[in-house]
Amino acid sequence: MKWLLTLIIGAVLGAAGLFVYLRQVPHAAPVSTVVVPDNAGPALVAPSAPPAPTSAAAIDAALPPAPVVPTDLNELDLPLKPSAADAAALKNLPAVAAVGAPVVGRLVVPVEGIKYASLSDNFNQPRGSERHHEALDIMAPKGARVLAVADGKLVKLFNSKPGGLTIYQFDPSATHAYYYAHLDRYADGIKEGMLLKRGQLIGYVGVTGNSDPAAPHLHFAVVELTPARQWWKGTAINPYPLMGD
Repeated sequence: MKWLLTLIIGAVLGAAGLFVYLRQVPHAAPVSTVVVPDNAGPALVAPSAPPAPTSAAAIDAALPPAPVVPTDLNELDLPLKPSAADAAALKNLPAVAAVGAPVVGRLVVPVEGIKYASLSDNFNQPRGSERHHEALDIMAPKGARVLAVADGKLVKLFNSKPGGLTIYQFDPSATHAYYYAHLDRYADGIKEGMLLKRGQLIGYVGVTGNSDPAAPHLHFAVVELTPARQWWKGTAINPYPLMGD
């Protein structure tokens, strides 16, 4: 009986010790298992960030400069589009005399058969409300021969909507340009870069460009060139007092 009591007490003490031990041991987290099927597609890759936008200034800096397009000198619109203040001043603009460096030698009348006495000085004639003519119109039959007013170099043959067939000639010092417009055609053999002699045939009177078909004439102008000597740019000079027979 005594031994049985001892056995029971030992069993109770052992159970109590086991309970205390199990309370002190941390339990491990359950492990889940993920099964990847054999036919799974390729792994997805996160897209890269889009490139930073390029600024307008950077684009402009990378572009080549815009070409400079010459402006036709027909009717000598200098400047082509005056400001409002300039337009108001032009309405009361006084007569323009010859300015700048003098033209060397007297110019011949550039249309064969036309006498100087028959010319009219229309240099200061109004053209609308914003400018003056700033050239000399020499009325002549269509096909009349056009002559070089002086020695010089033919620098440009130009065909434009306002001026039609035109010729630009520099004097020997490249100080002045002579401008012939509304030509019907050029004389045979005329080409850019050639030297011209005073009185040489260079073309024929016409009505090309914005000329009135019923009033053939030569539009002739003299321009004092800028230091850059660009054939399309300069200051208008009245050709009328520079001419003679």
